[in-house]
Amino acid sequence: MPTKESSLSFDASILQHRFNIPPQFIWPDEEKPCPEPPPILDVPPIDLSAFLSKDPNCVANATKLVDKACRKHGFFLVVNHGIDMKLIEEAHMGMELFFKKPIEEKEKALRRPGEHCGYASSFTSRFSEKLPWKETLSFRYSAEEQLSNIVQSYFLDKLGEDNVGFGRVCQEYCEAMSRLSLNVMELLGMSLGVGSSYYRKFFEGNDSIMRLNYYPPCQKPDLVLGTGPHCDPTSLTILHQDDVGGLEVYVDEKWHSITPDPQAFVVNVGDTFMALSNGIYKGCLHRAVVNNKTPRKSLAFFLCPKSDKIVKPPKELVCDENSRTYPDFTWPTLLEFTQKHYRSDMKTFEAFVSWLGNK
Repeated sequence: MPTKESSLSFDASILQHRFNIPPQFIWPDEEKPCPEPPPILDVPPIDLSAFLSKDPNCVANATKLVDKACRKHGFFLVVNHGIDMKLIEEAHMGMELFFKKPIEEKEKALRRPGEHCGYASSFTSRFSEKLPWKETLSFRYSAEEQLSNIVQSYFLDKLGEDNVGFGRVCQEYCEAMSRLSLNVMELLGMSLGVGSSYYRKFFEGNDSIMRLNYYPPCQKPDLVLGTGPHCDPTSLTILHQDDVGGLEVYVDEKWHSITPDPQAFVVNVGDTFMALSNGIYKGCLHRAVVNNKTPRKSLAFFLCPKSDKIVKPPKELVCDENSRTYPDFTWPTLLEFTQKHYRSDMKTFEAFVSWLGNK
């Protein structure tokens, strides 16, 4: 278990200039970043506004594109999404200011062992090897009316009056992401043939997670990873990147890079939605690499169902040719598994299903 002293040693302002990388950050040779820049993944952007117009041709085109992508690798882009660019820019600016604060300020919201919300840097982690080269701030969002100020309240309670303005921006951003997620769920429902309302209704009142990611420069970027290979255990991830590349997706037995596009949101399927689709749509295997010059930042909204929702596929997706792939579960059970029993990686969900069976 790291001591308080060691937790403070991941100070990005110091560590980003070091050439002798602490061994905890050095990844095994077979998992290190590609020696040559990987090929760019060709992902046709999906025009969400056109899909929502209900024009039959636009709906058919969007559902065809998303179905092909989700059956193959679980990753796609959405454009014309209706999210105010000014709000996105404010969120990025606030995130940059937050991560530039002294570590003592950031650690006012320090994430405690077994929790999924709060500030975390790699040395505050419960792990001692293959550490990610990053800092994060995670917090809960709820679409329930009685919790309509949950994000703002978190910033005030944990980080004080100085961060109230940024908390308000993050509250608005989460609300926008929740609306966007429900629209994407309409698209996924149509593409799976269960109708536009099935998944949308399932995720109304969602209890989700917002995460701010900061990847400092590293003088030996070929030895480290910003985030190791993993599939998100959540249902859907909606990510907005800055203009610094680093996101990679594993397709056809090799890594591919994703070109940043400020007008687009990156969307990937997580393990929980893979279960909701009865395994038809794949959880997206991805990672993040870093560079030796420029920090990289991203805003990640992880859509999660309410805690009492039973995760199981609609009956239309279960048949003799595609029998039940995964057992029923609730999202809090999977979340607890990833926080207390298993470090998220390429096989998290397989391990979770096995763990459920042994309980």
